[in-house]
Amino acid sequence: MRPSARLRCLLACLLMIAAAAAAAASKPQAPPPDRRIALTVDDLPWVQLPVVSTESILDGHRRLIAAIRRADVPVVGFVNEGKLDADGQPQPARLAMLRDWLDAGAELGNHTYGHSDLHAVGLAAYQDDILRGERQLRPLLQARGQAPRWFRHPYLRAGRSAADKAALARFLDQHGYRIAPVTVDNSDWIWAAAYLRADEPLPAGAKPSAKNDPQRLKARLRRDYVKYMGRKLDYYERQSVALLGYNLPQVWLIHANALNADSYGDLIAMARKRGYRFIGLDEAMRDPAYQRADAYTGPAGPSWLHRWAIGEKRPASFFAGEPSVPDWVLNLAQIDSE
Repeated sequence: MRPSARLRCLLACLLMIAAAAAAAASKPQAPPPDRRIALTVDDLPWVQLPVVSTESILDGHRRLIAAIRRADVPVVGFVNEGKLDADGQPQPARLAMLRDWLDAGAELGNHTYGHSDLHAVGLAAYQDDILRGERQLRPLLQARGQAPRWFRHPYLRAGRSAADKAALARFLDQHGYRIAPVTVDNSDWIWAAAYLRADEPLPAGAKPSAKNDPQRLKARLRRDYVKYMGRKLDYYERQSVALLGYNLPQVWLIHANALNADSYGDLIAMARKRGYRFIGLDEAMRDPAYQRADAYTGPAGPSWLHRWAIGEKRPASFFAGEPSVPDWVLNLAQIDSE
């Protein structure tokens, strides 16, 4: 009995599907993107010091240290020594916070004494602040057979002229430092400000509700913050591929604050879910892209990917699409804009 026309059609379709599958299998598969990332944390031992008391932030500090231990990924923390002082005197409890970072396996770098803005204070004062920022850091590390070797510009402001950039690079090299760039830039500080305000008492006359309940609000902030950071990782991966032709080992910046103390593990898990593998800053900096000149001399502190793109005179359209902080978070933080 001859097969019906419908059956013949079905057999033909199956043969075509099988042939297409065989052809696809025979083609070389594109390798997965190289997703490596180095994590860095600024403003140690805690962002709000020295304005607040040590006692008021110790619980958050301990949560962050515990999260760092659990995550067990390489991390470099950048210290503002001015945060160790009160009334001009070093505070042993704050120095002990830095020892906690070292005990948790972190490396410590220099972020200047007073979180100085190079563009505001000028090169000479900035260099003095770098040296002042290692008076306790250097002996603290020396006691463990280490030395500070990474420097991070506060505000990522790296110089308004090529001459200042070159002079600072020579100065840092003479003192054993390498610049730690940032490629995954973000506004975690705005989210962190909103996170603190979520715990503030309600305004007079305001009625408690699900929308202003502190714990629900903080849970929403953590959830949306991690999503925002995921979009930042995706964006800078696309920027790297567009600029360099591949995804370079990224360098991620966050800060030592309560939001990251409570979100650290979720941030690590989110990045790993995207296929990222955490590496040390040393490994990231071996990529040849980091030998590119930083031609940016503008007033801001953008990602190094954007500095290189500006140096290549990429059009404004190249920079489009960067994720922004939602209005509701800006409003809660009482900050006008990023």
